[in-house]
Amino acid sequence: MTSHHHLRVDGQRLWARLEALGEVGAVRGQNGERGNARLALSDADREGRDLVIGWMHDLGMEVSIDAVGNGVAVRPGTDPSAGAVMVGSHIDTVRTGGWFDGNLGVLGGLEVVETLAQNGISTKHPIAVAFFTNEEGARFQPDMLGSLVYVGGMALEDALDVRAADDGARLGDELTRIGYAGPTPCPAAAAPHAFFELHIEQGPVLEDEGITIGAVTGVQGISWTELIITGQSAHAGTTPMRLRRDPGYVAAAINTGIRALAREMGGTQVATVGRCEYSPNLVNVVPAKVTMTVDLRNTEEALLRQAEEVFAALCEQLAAEEGVTIERRTLARFEPVEFAAEQIDLVETTAKRLGYSTMRMPSGAGHDAQMLARVCPTSMVFVPSVNGLSHNIAEFTHPEHITAGANVLLQVVLAAAAPG
Repeated sequence: MTSHHHLRVDGQRLWARLEALGEVGAVRGQNGERGNARLALSDADREGRDLVIGWMHDLGMEVSIDAVGNGVAVRPGTDPSAGAVMVGSHIDTVRTGGWFDGNLGVLGGLEVVETLAQNGISTKHPIAVAFFTNEEGARFQPDMLGSLVYVGGMALEDALDVRAADDGARLGDELTRIGYAGPTPCPAAAAPHAFFELHIEQGPVLEDEGITIGAVTGVQGISWTELIITGQSAHAGTTPMRLRRDPGYVAAAINTGIRALAREMGGTQVATVGRCEYSPNLVNVVPAKVTMTVDLRNTEEALLRQAEEVFAALCEQLAAEEGVTIERRTLARFEPVEFAAEQIDLVETTAKRLGYSTMRMPSGAGHDAQMLARVCPTSMVFVPSVNGLSHNIAEFTHPEHITAGANVLLQVVLAAAAPG
């Protein structure tokens, strides 16, 4: 069998596609940073989808859109009975996102396909490049919704009935509005043979360690909770402190409480309040209601459950002490995921063979790969994020690292798809 170890991607071509997609829903920072606002199923998301699907068709791939809007493009293999080696990620962003988060995994997959086509290399297994709907969860919860439905982890009907956090729009109606309520059944009829996702790290570890490639071992467990804290609106000057039922105070105490929880637990435990909305939100009025979110994550399920229990007890204690009510609603809950050992090994050995420094590491962020890991062997390739920034318009990864990650993706996909 002919070795294709010499094969490399065209880094400039990949960068040009990242740049072109980055112009869709573009936002600019005060210092010239170039970011993206392509919330799931928005007009900008439709424009981004149209652009990517155009590239897929340009490569001669067969493109299908399923009932939750996931897009899958297939390059046929030589064995009609062989399952597809799938690569992919997402192209939706948060409101202040960057060029690379998600986009790299999809466009890196297209670069792999184009490199193989240019070099006349066929594979036994088909190669599929996918983008999944609403990975970010910035507009619809839960996050990773499209890939969750794809693997059968959430009923299609439930997903279509989810309401947007920003304007209350129904997900199914928004799919129809932008023209991406596809005909292909979902969940997928057959699981992929394997799944690989190329992604920026979104954290500072690789850059801090001076490492080029992260061989990702798994994904942290995620627990998202929305709290509605209801107290008594009152005059800020005339209401004695002892007589207040202040949901604003309780929200602040929860925020500081979960920070203390994470500090005391140590390890990989993190805790974040990312959204906090006061009503009536006036300078001289004790608020009547506060709506807030709490994001807890840990690489170990038992420890994540422990954090959830401490958090719940804190809420009960504060509600009783301040005389408020706290309604808790789970927005997303995913257990930690371990990737396939043989594929982690493949990523690591491939990176080393290509001359890149590498390290094994868990992912602190959620990814579509953690959903695909339910149905097929899965792994991820990380490349460094400058200053660890992501979900930020200043998000950046150096072109040479983009190319390095895509070269690793090319070689692991080729190994899994079997040339011939």
